[in-house]
Amino acid sequence: QVQLVESGGGSVQVGGSLRLSCVASLGTVMSNCMAWFRRAPGKEREEVAAILTTSRNSTSYARSVKGRFTISHDNAKNTLYLQMNNLPPEDTGMYYCAVDGPVAFCSDYPSDFGGWGKGTQVTVS
Repeated sequence: QVQLVESGGGSVQVGGSLRLSCVASLGTVMSNCMAWFRRAPGKEREEVAAILTTSRNSTSYARSVKGRFTISHDNAKNTLYLQMNNLPPEDTGMYYCAVDGPVAFCSDYPSDFGGWGKGTQVTVS
């Protein structure tokens, strides 16, 4: 059974930084795509970053966060991270960790992901 637990959210000032973490259970061992999604107030859930752990950790980012967010994965700890820097108010939202796989590439459609965490709230003001 897939279990994902996010942490690290909180309130931060404009221009600040946060690092989100997502601890994955052993049930995700075949899930080689790990991603962070965001649901901003009044908007659909969108993928902000993804990492394909079986392809030399190749990463992809939404245009709005590229250059400011960094996704990484610690295989030994089975933990996914999202380092977020230079945060504007538009980054406010609930951030979710999600897994998919085994796949050849990471999708950016939420419906393709079979495992989800409960989310962690990020508020930038």
